[in-house]
Amino acid sequence: MRLLVTGGCGFIGSNFIRIRLGTTDDTVVNLDALTYAGNRANLQEFESDPRYRFIHGRIEDPAAVTAAMAGAEAVVHFAAESHVDRSIDDAAPFISTNVLGTQVVLDAARKAGVRRFVHISTDEVYGALGREGVFTEETPLRPRSPYAASKAAGDLLAQAYWETHHLPAMVVRPSNNYGPFQFPEKLIPVMVTNLVEGRKVPVYGRGENVRDWLFVEDCCRGVATVLERGQPGQAYNIGGESERHNIDVVRLVVGQMGRGEEAIEYVPDRPGHDFRYALDNAKIRRELDWRPETEFEDGLSRTVDWYRRNTDWWRPLKERLSRESRGFWTGPASPRG
Repeated sequence: MRLLVTGGCGFIGSNFIRIRLGTTDDTVVNLDALTYAGNRANLQEFESDPRYRFIHGRIEDPAAVTAAMAGAEAVVHFAAESHVDRSIDDAAPFISTNVLGTQVVLDAARKAGVRRFVHISTDEVYGALGREGVFTEETPLRPRSPYAASKAAGDLLAQAYWETHHLPAMVVRPSNNYGPFQFPEKLIPVMVTNLVEGRKVPVYGRGENVRDWLFVEDCCRGVATVLERGQPGQAYNIGGESERHNIDVVRLVVGQMGRGEEAIEYVPDRPGHDFRYALDNAKIRRELDWRPETEFEDGLSRTVDWYRRNTDWWRPLKERLSRESRGFWTGPASPRG
């Protein structure tokens, strides 16, 4: 398959490309703007592979997207601004990339006549849950942050392009991803890297919020399954079936790093912090025979080990964020994957 992957230098996108190039005969064009969370080094080992081509460009740029789309049979659209705290600080880049950029990619895919289009969304489009219940694909979208609202808009655009233009688009809504190559402003990378540097781990409120954790390789298998066998116009939840309170995840990581409660710093909660997300996987299990395979404790151990062994990868990223004086990597850690 000739694939166009947008945002392929990011966390999930780079893992997806690595798996596809390692396990299939696909050719992959990777269109990425290399914004702060995009790292070309994530795929450095494939730079000389004739099946892989990197294009530096923004999805908001129709000319760049059209050039990258040439010859593509399918599109996997990861490119997005993805950090909740940043969206609260400034929503404009999220609207530009996640809404307008998605529209540009959809238009280019329609004109190119691609056979499959997978739009990567998030469980955050559903809003928040109480202590009971789960989100199904029929749950109304009730986003509660500018980030989530921008992703919900992209979902609706993708589904509208199927209804209006018969573009064979599908939406994937994963739960919180974790694993190697995740940018060090997200919860697990923040914890490990802070502890390596002798810093404390910041936790919002009392850490009582609940997230469903999905190992990135399981997520990539789910995306590939929808790409190959999903039904156009449909949305598919991809949950990890592994709910944890944030504080329990923090204590697991702190314990693996040989530290205790003294390493945890409780900080004021962020505005509109959704209490709980949980996805119902029944549809993708029943229709596409996908399920998560990685136990959380095993995936977490592998992730912690990866960050401890790859300080040369994450130290420059944290130093750059520090120079920008944004404060996200030293402040409260978002659990968004």
